Amino acid sequence: MITELGHFALILAFMVAIVQSVVPLIGAHKRWPGWMAVAEPAANAQFLLIAFSFAALTHAFVTSDFSLRLVVANSHSLKPMLYKVSGVWGNHEGSLLLWVLILTLFGASAAWFGGNLPPTLRARVLAVQSAISVAFLAFLLFTSNPFLRMAVPPFDGQDLNPLLQDPGLAFHPPFLYLGYVGLSMAFSFAVAALIEGRVDAAWGRWVRPWTLAAWIFLTIGIALGSWWAYYELGWGGFWFWDPVENASFMPWLLAAALLHSAIVVEKRESLKSWTILLAILAFGFSLIGTFIVRSGVITSVHAFANDPERGVFILLILAIFMGGALTLYAARAGIMEARGVFGMVSRESALVANNILLAVSCFVVFVGTIWPLVAELAFDRKLSVGPPFFNLAFTPFMIALAIIMPIGSVLSWKRARLGRVIHALRFPALLALALAGLVWAMQTGRSLMGPFGVALGVWVLAGVAADLWARTGRSRDLSRLARLPRADWGKAVAHSGLGITVFGIAALLAWEEEDIRVVQTDAPFTVGAYELTLRDVTQFEGPNYLSTMAEIDITRDGRAVTTLYPEKRLYPVARMPTTEAAIDNGILRDLYVVIGDEQVGGGWAVRTYIKPFANWIWAGAIIMALGGFLSLSDRRYRIAAGARRSAGAEVPAE
Repeated sequence: MITELGHFALILAFMVAIVQSVVPLIGAHKRWPGWMAVAEPAANAQFLLIAFSFAALTHAFVTSDFSLRLVVANSHSLKPMLYKVSGVWGNHEGSLLLWVLILTLFGASAAWFGGNLPPTLRARVLAVQSAISVAFLAFLLFTSNPFLRMAVPPFDGQDLNPLLQDPGLAFHPPFLYLGYVGLSMAFSFAVAALIEGRVDAAWGRWVRPWTLAAWIFLTIGIALGSWWAYYELGWGGFWFWDPVENASFMPWLLAAALLHSAIVVEKRESLKSWTILLAILAFGFSLIGTFIVRSGVITSVHAFANDPERGVFILLILAIFMGGALTLYAARAGIMEARGVFGMVSRESALVANNILLAVSCFVVFVGTIWPLVAELAFDRKLSVGPPFFNLAFTPFMIALAIIMPIGSVLSWKRARLGRVIHALRFPALLALALAGLVWAMQTGRSLMGPFGVALGVWVLAGVAADLWARTGRSRDLSRLARLPRADWGKAVAHSGLGITVFGIAALLAWEEEDIRVVQTDAPFTVGAYELTLRDVTQFEGPNYLSTMAEIDITRDGRAVTTLYPEKRLYPVARMPTTEAAIDNGILRDLYVVIGDEQVGGGWAVRTYIKPFANWIWAGAIIMALGGFLSLSDRRYRIAAGARRSAGAEVPAE
C-alpha cells in the first residue's frame, strides 16, 4: 500500500510541476499577483510529494520488500542497514528520484527564502525550476519508474554492487547531487533574469549564495568519491580521470568561475553577459554528467545504467534547456551591456583571468572525456584518453590559477598599482622560493615536481596571510581582522584549502614509494624506511561476504609502528570480489598495504605504498568546503540581503 501511495505521489507531483511551470510565468508576464502567488505553494507541495515518494521507496528497501523490482535488483536481506538505505540511490531509478527530490528541495528553498525578491523575478525563477522538474519527472515516470512490481516476488534479492557497500560511497551521491542540482538554481536565476530583461548588481548578489551552496556540496561530494577510490579500489591513487569523475569535476570548475564572475557583476556591474553564460553552462555540464553516467555511451566503474534509450531522453532534456536558454541569451544580448570599466591591472582583470583559466581547463577535461566517443563515431577507432593526456593538458592551467590567486586578492578594484602588489607579496614570494630551494637541496635524483609543488602551495598560503596582514592597515591593528566580513574570511579559508591540496597532490606524486612482490609468511621485507612481515592469512565469514585477511606487522628501526589487516572479499550473492586496502593514516604519510592472490609456488602477492602527505589532499578539500560555508553564513550573501533596495523597483515590461 505504501509503495502504491509513493507512486501516486510521484504522478501528482508531476501534475503540480506542470501547473507551477506555466501559471506563474503567465502571471509574471501579465502582472497578475494571484497567478504569480501560485508558485510558492506549488513549490512546497511538489517537494512534500516527492519527499513522501522517496520515503516510500526507502521503506521498501529497509523492510526488504522483494515484490518491488528495484529492491530485488539492489538489495538483500543480509545486507547491513546502512547499505539497505544507501541502496535506495545506489541504482539508476532510485538515484534519479533522489535527484528530483533535491531539485524540488532547492525550488522550495527559493520559495522559503526568496521573500524579498521582486515578485515577478521570484515567480519566473520558481517556474523555470519547475520546468526542470517536469522534464526529470517525465524521465522518471516514463522510462525509469522505481515502483514497478514483480509478478512473482523472489525469496531474496540480488544484492547491491559490492563496490557501493562502503560508508564513503553511501554519502558520496547525495552530496554530489546537492551540487549538481544546486546549479539548477543558478540556471533558473539566469533564465528568469533574461526573461525579465534585467541583469544588475542585485541579481549578482541573489545568484551567489545558490552557486556557493552548489560548489560547497560538489567539493564535499568529489572529495568523498576521491577518498573512497583511494582506499576501496586498491589502486592506491586519489584521482584516475575516470569519465564519471570528470563529469562531476567539470561543473565544479564552472561553478568556481561563476562564483568569481558574479562578484564582478555585484561589485562593478561588469561581466554580465559572461556570468549569465556561465550560469547556463554550469548546469548544462551537470546535465552532460547525467548523460555520461546514465546513457552507457562511456564505460566507467561508477556508471548507473547502460541504456541508450534513456541516454536519448537525457540528450533531449539537454537540447531543450540548453538550446532554449542559449537562444534566449542571444536574443537578450542588448540588456547585458557592462557599465563598469577597469584597467588592465585591477582585481577585475585578475578575476577575468581566473574565469578564463577555469573555463578553458573545463573544456580540456571535456574534450579528453568525450574524445573516445567522437573517435569511435566519426573515425571508427577505439581510443583511450588517460592520465598522461589530462596531466599534461590540465595541469598548466591549474598552476597558472594558483600563481594568479594571491595577486588577485591584493589588487584594488578598477585600477591598481603594480608596485604596491609587488611590495605586498614580496615576503610570500621569497618564502616560497626559499622552501622550494630547501626541498631541492634535500632531495636527490628526483623530479622538479616536489619543489615546485611546495613553492606553489606555500605561495598560495602565504598570499592569503599577506592579504589578511594588509587588512590590518598601517597601524597593524589586529582587531580589524575580527571585524572582517565572514565572506572575506571564507575566501581566505577556501584559498588556503586549495593551497594545501595543491601541496598534497604534488608531494604525493613526487615522493610516493611503491613495492610489489610475492611475500612468504614470517619473511621480512623492506619498503623505504619500514620493515614489513606477513604473519598470517586467515579466512572468515562476514555479514554478507567471505573474507581473506592478512596480518602484516610493520616496524621502523626495530620499533613497532602498527599492524595492518588488508582483505580480499568475495560477495557470494553478487559473485563479485573486492579489495579492502589497509592503511595506517598519518599527518606526514600513509602506509598503504593491499593483499593479492595466493601464488602457485607459495606466498602471497602484496602491494605496498608509502604515500607522503596523502591526507593533505582531502584536508584541503574539507578546508575549502568550510571556507564556503563561512562565506555562505555572511548575511550580505543571503538571498534577502541586497534585495531590499530593489525589491520594489519597477521591472521593465517585455
